[in-house]
Amino acid sequence: MDDIANAMGISKKTIYIHFSNKTKLVEAVTFTLFENICDGIDCICEAAKNPIQELYDIKMFVLQHLKNEQASPIYQLKKYYPTIHDALKSRQFEKMHESVSESLKKGIETEVFRSNIDVEFIARLYFNGMTGIKDEIIFPREKFSMEYLIENFLEYHLRAIVAEKGFEILNQFITKKSIIK
Repeated sequence: MDDIANAMGISKKTIYIHFSNKTKLVEAVTFTLFENICDGIDCICEAAKNPIQELYDIKMFVLQHLKNEQASPIYQLKKYYPTIHDALKSRQFEKMHESVSESLKKGIETEVFRSNIDVEFIARLYFNGMTGIKDEIIFPREKFSMEYLIENFLEYHLRAIVAEKGFEILNQFITKKSIIK
């Protein structure tokens, strides 16, 4: 709290007027950041031409939000504030499940994704994969950058569900990625 007060140029007493304790402050910051990210993702979903473009745009948006992370805030949240961590994970699941399910349905309707995919299963699998690649024991940062993990998981995911029309769109992104490297 001293560091926060010093950085803001206020007293700790002023912080405690708004937050009864440090846990309440952490909770407020965590869920405000979560809502801001959700709002950004919602805007991307509304503007996307197709579900593949949507996922790539979300990937870029998420990477922009992660680029300044030095230490894993999720790990610290889990260790020091497990109740907030669990509530955040639950909200993340709800939001991602809803968003991915809608994207999958849109992809099936537009024949970008295979018509025989199980939307409920794939949406849950996608959440599990995206949260799983953040496990630094399985994917140590000295071997795998977050950008590498997200990029490769996204391609892996899309290759499993695209129809022929979707594969043409996906190949444009893969080709663009190859040119940039």
